[in-house]
Amino acid sequence: MIKKVLNVNGVERTLIVDQEALLSDVLRKQLHLTGVKVGCGNGQCGACNVILNGKLVRTCTTRMKRVENWSSITTIEGIGTPINLHPIQKAFIFHHAIQCGFCTPGFIVSAKCLLDENPNPSREDVRDWFQKHRNACRCTGYSMIVDAVMDAAKCLRGEITPQALEYKPPADGKVYGTRIPRPTFVAKACGIWDFGEDMATQLPEGTLQAALVQPKVSHAIIKGIDTSEAEKMPGVFKVVTHKDVKGRNRITGLITFPTNKGDGWDRPILNDDKIYQYGDVVAIVCADTRENAKAAAEKVKVDLEVLPAYMNAPAAMAEDAIEIHPGTPNVYYDCYCKKGPDPKPLIEKAAHTISGEYYLQRQPHMPLEPDCGFAYIDDQNRVIVHSKTIGAHLHLYMIAPGLGLDDTNLVLIQNPTGATFGYKFSPTMEALVAAATMACGGRPVFLGYDWYQQQTYTGKRSPFWLRGTLACDEEGKLLAIDSSWECDHGPYSEFGDLVTLRGVQFIGAGYKLDSVRGHGKTVCTNHGWGSAFRGYGSPQSFFLSESLVDELARKAGFDPFEFRYKNIYREGATTPTGQVPEVLPFEEMFNLVRPKYQDAVARAKLLSTDTVKRGVGVALGIYGCGLDGPDTSGAWAELLPNGDVRCGNCWEDHGQGSDAGTVAFAHEALRELNLKPSNIKLLMNDTSLTPNAGPSGGSRQNVVTGNAIVASCRLLLEAMRKKDGGFYTYDEMVKAEIPTKYEGSWTTPCTHMDDDGQGKPFCIYMYALFVSEVSVDTTTGKVTVDRMIYAGDNGTITNRGTVDGQVYGGLAQGVGLALTEDFEDLKKHTTLIGSGLPFIKDVPDDMELIYVVNPRPDGAFGQAGCGEGPLTAPHCSIINAIDDACGVRIRSIPAYPDKVLKGLKSEKKAYDVADAVRDGYMSQGGIETLDIKKK
Repeated sequence: MIKKVLNVNGVERTLIVDQEALLSDVLRKQLHLTGVKVGCGNGQCGACNVILNGKLVRTCTTRMKRVENWSSITTIEGIGTPINLHPIQKAFIFHHAIQCGFCTPGFIVSAKCLLDENPNPSREDVRDWFQKHRNACRCTGYSMIVDAVMDAAKCLRGEITPQALEYKPPADGKVYGTRIPRPTFVAKACGIWDFGEDMATQLPEGTLQAALVQPKVSHAIIKGIDTSEAEKMPGVFKVVTHKDVKGRNRITGLITFPTNKGDGWDRPILNDDKIYQYGDVVAIVCADTRENAKAAAEKVKVDLEVLPAYMNAPAAMAEDAIEIHPGTPNVYYDCYCKKGPDPKPLIEKAAHTISGEYYLQRQPHMPLEPDCGFAYIDDQNRVIVHSKTIGAHLHLYMIAPGLGLDDTNLVLIQNPTGATFGYKFSPTMEALVAAATMACGGRPVFLGYDWYQQQTYTGKRSPFWLRGTLACDEEGKLLAIDSSWECDHGPYSEFGDLVTLRGVQFIGAGYKLDSVRGHGKTVCTNHGWGSAFRGYGSPQSFFLSESLVDELARKAGFDPFEFRYKNIYREGATTPTGQVPEVLPFEEMFNLVRPKYQDAVARAKLLSTDTVKRGVGVALGIYGCGLDGPDTSGAWAELLPNGDVRCGNCWEDHGQGSDAGTVAFAHEALRELNLKPSNIKLLMNDTSLTPNAGPSGGSRQNVVTGNAIVASCRLLLEAMRKKDGGFYTYDEMVKAEIPTKYEGSWTTPCTHMDDDGQGKPFCIYMYALFVSEVSVDTTTGKVTVDRMIYAGDNGTITNRGTVDGQVYGGLAQGVGLALTEDFEDLKKHTTLIGSGLPFIKDVPDDMELIYVVNPRPDGAFGQAGCGEGPLTAPHCSIINAIDDACGVRIRSIPAYPDKVLKGLKSEKKAYDVADAVRDGYMSQGGIETLDIKKK
């Protein structure tokens, strides 16, 4: 230990520190400056940035021995406060350059350092700075962040006033459809929005810290678990195993399809008989400190009989493959699409046909905040779980039986959440911390993953292996599509049937196709389990159909843009499920984008060189807003004594803006009361206090919970309305014995699909058209996305700043999906950089957003959803642009430079699925390649 005197945010602080301690730990744990966020833990994300002696440093990799005595340190807490915001913070709020907010303090600190050095940067200077200093954001797509820094610089130079960076509401006070900042933005911009690890520093004395025992194999029989040595380690309170779990020790996948050959009870809470994937948990060590818990976890001995590991769908479908879950076949679900006449005769007689096989990878979500949460038993003897859940009621029903609890003595609460993009649709650590606190006599237990655990253990986008044939006549009219696909859903079945079913709903969607056939299979494997990911099945589906459409257009001699325009939904068209589209926006979208597309084509021809080829790609995308079939949400509204209205719902927020959405819907429904946004108070995401709003996935909440919020507010408004005009006050309602709190609900007018995949699974869809411009360096194979256009119809827009951010972020994730992101190799794909997360220079700064607004009949105010639409098919437009640029068709993504280069050198001018298998891009076995010493 050593004494150090540091000037922290302008105040001299005397500290006693361990020289080997991380600066991030000293700032967070000793000085309680939790605005310093720790994400990746290895210097790759910039969330932990501070300014040390005038230089930007990443505190998660800076040891105290490198921090000199009398050093000056500025953290986010020293830049501005809620009542005295710095211009940079004002600009971030004004431009909606904040979503989940986890990376925001690091960006603001970084921007402060930049503007101290260069007060007049160009946009490219800003991008270069954030690239150099590895400031990563998974939510925003970066463009709005650059906007914010540029305006902050203007303010600091005196070219605009600080007031110019403050939101000015319209004269009529309207909230719905405006760019009003979210209620949480000020706290996020100041670094005082407490995420899970921040809350951990505030838990009561005696809280136990948990560490997981995770054997490093992908498939094995558990022959024994010896905890004796671990139990003797310093600080250990208890080592929890499956023997301590009171219930079934299984998480239920809530299987609803009778044709599913499994029962949904296949995922252990704590593995007892087998290891099914890398990272499975066999024990939880609960100790006084995290360090002691981790040290003891290393002492737990697990006796394993290693089994063959089937790391992809073809391997698990092989004739000699054993059943991963004995008694359930590895192919456990089939779904079909049968619309119109048999396509085979039409394809045989068609003037033009194209067939292809495609693969879309296991895309990792890569939130910067690793999974974390805690549990305790309250004074009502209820088990309370705080986590990053985006499906609080859903998770309650999934984990309660396995814990031996019912839904009255288990409560789930969502912490402020640093993004999930869908992986938290599945419970990841909720059952673990609940089991731990129950086994430890109700002592609070905190569990925080490091980023390696986040990447290796939590769910990923399920890879699809796809094949299809598409046909058109001589004039380019599409005639028929026939397809098949396998969904590699990993070892656990929860929601695997649903994501496979998306192929039925979206392969060929967007086009008038009267003859459609499709067959999808869900396959159990030993690679990372499949969980929801933004777009949920549509990126896979559109990669098949939008690739086929593009290849067919080129083969038949049609312009890919005009070929699509000829065949888009118009009057008389139906979806692949036989549903009549609720709106027909594509014609307007194509007409708006056509001149921009033509300019892009001309630009590509002009700028191409001998070695760098430019190209333009097009794709369209569609996504349904809701859970399949009838989908219900609830909300309540309550008049408070001071005249404010409190709104309660379980619209879980993982960056998309449920706070802004709730305020917008409530304010619009209660316009007659002349409330200000600040008069609407929020109580959200606690299963003991708020109705079941369903999970925040599938772009459903803005539609379903939005309608429920409006329903509850209208019930309250009508109760307040006096017969002779005006409204009752709270006191008048109490005196007249009129209730002051009303619960509303809303259910989608939908039907479940039949065995032929026909029905009305969604009442509202999102529609998108993508154009991408790329450059391909033919000497290296590197692809750069230069420009993107998004034209979308999201119905009436609830909050324009929120929708812009969702679109920019979706496009950025589409760039990663197309070019860099994967979770296949358990050695390489375990860090942000190794997994291919796009940093700011990987994403184009030139992204144009165009909105077409067709109010939806089933939206309370005409709204649709937003989050999924921007990630339905941007990757397809990029892959199509590569073909346009250099004549190489990439059928197995991501389109790594090596794949493009090999395609350029091949006679077929393509890189196929078989090539990817040959070159080792698909895992062929278990993780024996990691040279793990087996116990």
